[in-house]
Amino acid sequence: MSLGTKPLPVGVEVTGLDATQPIPDGVRSQLLDIFIRHGVLLFRNAGESAEAHMRVAKCFGELECHSIKESWVEGNPHLIDISYVPPPPGKPSVTQPIYEVDGRRMAGWLPWHTDQCFMPKLSRGGVLRMIQVPPEGGATGFRDKIALYASLPDRLKRRIKNRSVIYRFQPQATLHKFGRPDGLKLISTSSAMESILDRLERDFPPSVHPLVYAQAETGRKVLNISPAYAVGIEGMDSAAGDALLEEVIEYCLTSDAVYHHPWQNGDMVAWDNWRILHNAEGTPEHHTRLVQRISIAGDYGLGRQLVESGREFQQVL
Repeated sequence: MSLGTKPLPVGVEVTGLDATQPIPDGVRSQLLDIFIRHGVLLFRNAGESAEAHMRVAKCFGELECHSIKESWVEGNPHLIDISYVPPPPGKPSVTQPIYEVDGRRMAGWLPWHTDQCFMPKLSRGGVLRMIQVPPEGGATGFRDKIALYASLPDRLKRRIKNRSVIYRFQPQATLHKFGRPDGLKLISTSSAMESILDRLERDFPPSVHPLVYAQAETGRKVLNISPAYAVGIEGMDSAAGDALLEEVIEYCLTSDAVYHHPWQNGDMVAWDNWRILHNAEGTPEHHTRLVQRISIAGDYGLGRQLVESGREFQQVL
């Protein structure tokens, strides 16, 4: 195999990969290097099966079972199904809630976020495989937090230095503290969301991650923020911490450095979760979108778990 790359607004398209057969070690090494350098990798015509999906994902590390066990694919817990199929009238969706976003009812809409930031171990990355695109909607957005930090005004760089953000899982985006679109409404939950809510307090205590860290392989600094799930800045009072987070998040979400991927059937996209923000545009509630995902295990070693005591967050020692 001979790999090539084509630039995208964020990341690159990788050409020449055939994942319908075992991927040679040398190619795997090349892919990991591209992953580190560019953060987002698009593969077209590399293979459409679950086996091809697994081969691509294993190029970037060990696989992990996603913490949202409600979405595991039966017989293969490394695969999660995040598809949406319109439910029968009067019935909730199995996997995806429906939100009203900018006046449109969208299934599977997700705000800008870093995967698993509400856990102490920050997932290494993810690989999405599109099985069936809807006739409209369904794009996935990506923002590079290395580029965001590089362009951040010096005054903000000084203010966030040595700061850390507290995160807490909340599957209902209408209850998020930061980054919610104006007028966002939850129209209906899903069976998976209801199951998560039943175990939310027990299984998802808050965690804390640094606002800035350096990519180990290159030394480039990362603006390590996830608008979704952020609840405050450690060591700052609520008003001051919230104001600082609002300013940083506003800067991130209004930056022109963004790529919205228009999916084609069979596409696979891998992203480095330690440096890439992503979101989901959602699918109009009357359309089907079939997609699966694999999560890549890892720990950058900078996250900590917290416990609550009354209204105060305390570090677990």
